Amino acid sequence: MNMKIRPTAHKKHNKTMTIPSVSGVDLFCGVGGLTHGLKKSGITIRAGIDLDTSCKYAYEVNNNAKFIGADITEVTGEQIKEYWKDGEVKLLVGCAPCQPFSSHANKLKGKEQGDKWNLLNEFIRLIKETTPDIISMENVPNLSNKHIFKDFVFQLENKGYKVKYKNVYCPDYGIPQKRRRLVLLASKLGIIEFIQSTHKKDNYKTVREAIGHLEPIENGERSKSDVLHFTTKLTDINLKRIKSSIPNGTWEDWDKSIWLDCHKKETGKTYKAVYGRMSWDEPAPTITTQFYNYGTGRFGHPEQDRALTIREASILQSFPAKYKFVAKGNDVLLTQIGTHIGNAVPVNLGLAIGKSILKHLKENGNG
Repeated sequence: MNMKIRPTAHKKHNKTMTIPSVSGVDLFCGVGGLTHGLKKSGITIRAGIDLDTSCKYAYEVNNNAKFIGADITEVTGEQIKEYWKDGEVKLLVGCAPCQPFSSHANKLKGKEQGDKWNLLNEFIRLIKETTPDIISMENVPNLSNKHIFKDFVFQLENKGYKVKYKNVYCPDYGIPQKRRRLVLLASKLGIIEFIQSTHKKDNYKTVREAIGHLEPIENGERSKSDVLHFTTKLTDINLKRIKSSIPNGTWEDWDKSIWLDCHKKETGKTYKAVYGRMSWDEPAPTITTQFYNYGTGRFGHPEQDRALTIREASILQSFPAKYKFVAKGNDVLLTQIGTHIGNAVPVNLGLAIGKSILKHLKENGNG
């Protein structure tokens, strides 16, 4: 590969270091969590592709990149190649929708079928059609046990890529959320090692550090300064429940008069986190697409009697506090934006991936 090298201002031991010019395309880009993190690391992402065109505004306005609204099965390698320049390190990244592989998808009972199972096959098709220098794929940890993932790795290795993957605990990289993700890195230059963790248990970023500074709001109230900082109003019974909840507690802390019927059954006793409060002084639980619904997980605010707001959830996903999810004057669609945020790759995980790629390039004589 004849890859262009450009100098940077970084110095080490009084010697100027260089970082290769890297350009990428982000498959299944959503609102840009992975793209934004890669850009923060110094990598150029010129385009993102996603079937959900409601992501277009947030993706483009925050990332200065082209959003392509398309079904991945209809995208060709030639279309992707248009966003790469000669002499650059060519990067292809993506996070195929993870619902089929998640722990919530046990109903599939190991059946690796359906349209979404096929998205990894579309990813490998585009890799074969474009032959990027470096690949990154991010998904849920359960995927690593599936045949479709093992086949994905096998096909990469057959094409001459060196492949590494690991399950990453997000707090280890400054993300204030107990999310676990599978990260795969592949390169034609050699093995890419994921960078060492930046945080340890004694200095994990906490809920308090992430959102403790935000304006307090009441149940059902909207902030006057931020259209994304609001909550829907809890029912009377749920307001009683959250007032009876303690951080990291369970519904067993409540008076039995406000228990749900399912809590009184043996099967309901395993769901201890629902209707729970987060704790100020540790990372948040995994942010799902239903974070705004107090009854779907431990999404009660640590102190205020309400569920999380869009702004709070986005910050817990390590999006910048000023990240724009909706155009000024447009309606804020809670379900839609909730899906965008819950499905996003945490920005700081993208940053760690980017740093790993750049470190790899320097170590392999491209810096």
